Amino acid sequence: MVSDAPSVRELVISALDPGARVTELNRGAAVRAAVAAEPPDLAIIDLQVGKMGGMATCLDLRLEEGGGRLPHVPVLMLLDRRADVFLGRRARAEGWLVKPLDVLRLRRAAAAVLAGGTYEDEAYRPVTVPLPSSAT
Repeated sequence: MVSDAPSVRELVISALDPGARVTELNRGAAVRAAVAAEPPDLAIIDLQVGKMGGMATCLDLRLEEGGGRLPHVPVLMLLDRRADVFLGRRARAEGWLVKPLDVLRLRRAAAAVLAGGTYEDEAYRPVTVPLPSSAT
């Protein structure tokens, strides 16, 4: 779990299975060494981390993986707004959630990515409201 905000780290940890072993990092630059030392099953990365943000951290993991220096690590990115989905896709994250976060969506997203799938937060998509048939 990578975030420089203790409240975000606490919320994410509370959403994970009680038996999950979590390594907390507060700098994106520390992720590569942590993954090299002990690859996690899932990296949850906050987009807004000082100096080396979530996108740069995820891209760094993907570049190191492509160069054969690190194994593949699935990434769940925590985004600040709906427009940031573009960044999550560009960084090749397997999943993303748009803040504000809640425990149920975090659990659902982590489970989907851990199962080898993807997760795209749809909570902030525009709602389509069909017109009544008499209005057309």
